[in-house]
Amino acid sequence: MSAPADRGESRRAANARKRISRRPSRLGSPAGATTTPDRVGRSDAGFPGLLGRVWHRAEQAGDLRAAVEILLTLDGHVPADVQLRAMSHSDEAALKALFGLTWRDEDQPAASSPAAPGDDDEGDEELAFLGEIALSTSGRIVLRGPSQAPLDRDRLAGGVLRVPWSQRALHLYQQELSRAVDRQAESVADCRRWLAGQGAKGRDELLEQAKEAAQRTAPFVLYQENNQYTNFRDQNTLTGKTLWPGHPDCTLSSLHGVPLELWSDSDVQLVVCLSLLIASSGFGRVEEANGTQITTDHVAFMLERIRRDYNAILPAPGIAPAASHRVADLAILADDLRERRAEVGKSAQLYREIHGALMHKIERVAGTVAGPALEAEAAICRDLRARLPLTGTTLAELGDEVVGDLAWLAKPHGDYGTGLESLVYHTVAAVASALRADFAMSRGMRSLPALIAAMRDEQWEQICAWDLTHYFCCVVPLPDAGRHFGDSLSAVADTAWAMSSRMQYNSWHFVPGNLPRTRAVVERDHFVPPTIPDISLYSDQHHHGHVNNKVRFSIRSPQAVTVDGRLFNGFIDLRLLRCEGPPFTEQDLLAAHRVSRLVAAATGAAAELAAAGEHFEVTAFDSPWHWRQVTGTEPGTAGKSVPPTGHPGRAHRAP
Repeated sequence: MSAPADRGESRRAANARKRISRRPSRLGSPAGATTTPDRVGRSDAGFPGLLGRVWHRAEQAGDLRAAVEILLTLDGHVPADVQLRAMSHSDEAALKALFGLTWRDEDQPAASSPAAPGDDDEGDEELAFLGEIALSTSGRIVLRGPSQAPLDRDRLAGGVLRVPWSQRALHLYQQELSRAVDRQAESVADCRRWLAGQGAKGRDELLEQAKEAAQRTAPFVLYQENNQYTNFRDQNTLTGKTLWPGHPDCTLSSLHGVPLELWSDSDVQLVVCLSLLIASSGFGRVEEANGTQITTDHVAFMLERIRRDYNAILPAPGIAPAASHRVADLAILADDLRERRAEVGKSAQLYREIHGALMHKIERVAGTVAGPALEAEAAICRDLRARLPLTGTTLAELGDEVVGDLAWLAKPHGDYGTGLESLVYHTVAAVASALRADFAMSRGMRSLPALIAAMRDEQWEQICAWDLTHYFCCVVPLPDAGRHFGDSLSAVADTAWAMSSRMQYNSWHFVPGNLPRTRAVVERDHFVPPTIPDISLYSDQHHHGHVNNKVRFSIRSPQAVTVDGRLFNGFIDLRLLRCEGPPFTEQDLLAAHRVSRLVAAATGAAAELAAAGEHFEVTAFDSPWHWRQVTGTEPGTAGKSVPPTGHPGRAHRAP
């Protein structure tokens, strides 16, 4: 591809160039000229298909208790407590009364808990009420309780299961509902008192903070009873990709200047809970509430789980629990968690576990690096020693070598114009092989010298204006990845390039989050750069690219890089994905994170060369490169099907 500098071409020429397809299998042809899609996905792919399959399994379960267990986990796709914490207080009370199920630690079912409707010990107790249970199109379990209207069939993923209620279940439900109403009233009153104490100016600051969190993080869906707050699909009610900051449809924007007395109970709890979550760890913590109710009890549950995980690492006495579920006490705990988080991160690896079906994220503290990760590291190091001018036996040693002798990174090496490109490719290929990832990839910036020059001139607007061609992503599929795409090398090459393009967008999306908050930076669409790795499970549900390209299980390992004295969080990352088969493990993540540190070390060393005046840039990893790397042929030639060995061609140097 051309260098990322100014092309010096006319607008007409630039527009004509943009109308030419960059897809590897169609290089040089007009974009959008085909009358039919190259690949037609399964009609039941994605989230609606999953919900349909889950509902069918629940219908075939044979008894209500088994059906409920299937619905709670979406047939093994999410932890049960996420669904339990998504329910309105009436649905929560009903599930507790009927099945003894709850997420509340103090309410765990005892031996006297009710049996499921229809169980033998219910005997011949007279039926008092016939209710319903179903799965909504949002993935939540919903119930019809006494004196409630039938469930809205238009909002269900399937039909309904009839649920018999005994007199005993009704009595328990009445007790649970009464307790829930009292808890809710007490919590709302406490939230109002706390917000009143912030004053009008303080409340406006909290609203601005919450709006920016919604704008600068990945999509999320939160519930307040049956109200939905979201910046994702459906009707957006929060700032995000659809609603610009200040949009009148944004709940948070509409509260500015409105007396607290006129705020609804739901909005009061939303603002308070978002403030607590952000206080505990920044904007990213909001995503850990994804798909659940947003109340002080639910926030207290999350913060306490995190506290226990941190205290397993911290020296005694660790972090004290919240004295109560009052906002003031939870705020103290949130501050303590944020203050000690960095200390935990120095002793253990923090990461997020992402459950793609409900986009729910859980912060985890990883265990120690053990046999599987060390075996993978040894295999990767063997590969790299054979292909790069390095001799270390561990990834840390290889990183030290790169930093200690960095001149080769800016000079040609093997099939590549720079050693940095060679290191990126061979590292990505080695980790894909060692961890059996169908695809592996790493992204970065094409011209570190251009970035440094712009930074020294404080050209923040210019950096924000750079398009995707200023970034790269090297995607390497396993030799047998074609089995997921009809044994078509053409499809594998196109898929690899689609992933590469998306990862270039991610770099574009994260870089401004590291720049000074000038007007150009604030107004530019960007996310807060990631700082810890994650494992994703069943990511092929909502994101169209993930559905189309079969991104089911993945690892992301972002790393910070210092460029001419400025720290860029999430400047590079390493990603691994599997289209099917077993999910990645924590040990896989630990191994991948060590590999991405090597890529970050090399990128940082290359940045030092650029800062010292060395001129170089990454020219590989464009669309023609991905075609050659996958098919072993020149663009526009044969290579449409997998050869008998099932192995694609080796990488060729990009022109």
